Amino acid sequence: MAKQQKVKTRLAPPTQQFLDILEIRDGVVIMKDGTIRSIILASSINFALKSEEEQNAVIAAYVQFLNSLDFTLEIVIQSRRLNIDEYLERLKTLEKQQTNELLKMQTAEYRQYITELVELSEIMSKRFYVVVPYAPGKLSTRGFFTRLRDALSPTSVIHIKQKKFEEYKDELGKRVDFVIDGLSSIGIKAVPLDTQSLIELFYQTYNPETASQQELRPISDLRIEES
Repeated sequence: MAKQQKVKTRLAPPTQQFLDILEIRDGVVIMKDGTIRSIILASSINFALKSEEEQNAVIAAYVQFLNSLDFTLEIVIQSRRLNIDEYLERLKTLEKQQTNELLKMQTAEYRQYITELVELSEIMSKRFYVVVPYAPGKLSTRGFFTRLRDALSPTSVIHIKQKKFEEYKDELGKRVDFVIDGLSSIGIKAVPLDTQSLIELFYQTYNPETASQQELRPISDLRIEES
């Protein structure tokens, strides 16, 4: 009898292995090297519509804000195709509820116009984020090969104890408040993202096609059953 050969399937490494993120806790992104991040969602201002004096005032306030920083910041502008599916569904429902035939027809034409406009024009929505980092101790001075090893080895990460995490979180919170106040002086409203918002942000960033078809469940709905 011929012996049956066992075929071993080599599993692809999980995506998490190639991400620098270890976990997201209490509105804070914890990196594999032990550093932490907070992400702020910022509004925008229409600079072009302001007068010359107002523009100069904004520039001066922005320069003063940058000069007051003693830590690095990362500003991220994310562009996404405008998703109005929910709005179109509301229009569709409104169309069915119309008892006046003229209003019903106008609602249908308006819904069709909006649909074609978005498809043909490729209308994009922009969101602005400010990433505020905090690197306790000398963790930020790690070399290239150390960071490469951590990226390739999912077990080679730094875990932060809860007590230390609370201390680091407080220091990060001070930086976040400082940045929000600085942006406010320019006329920009800003708010830090909570845990759910952070998870949704990274989910949509790394899985854009999946996110457009399948929404992420709230973390409050997720339960781990103990065996």
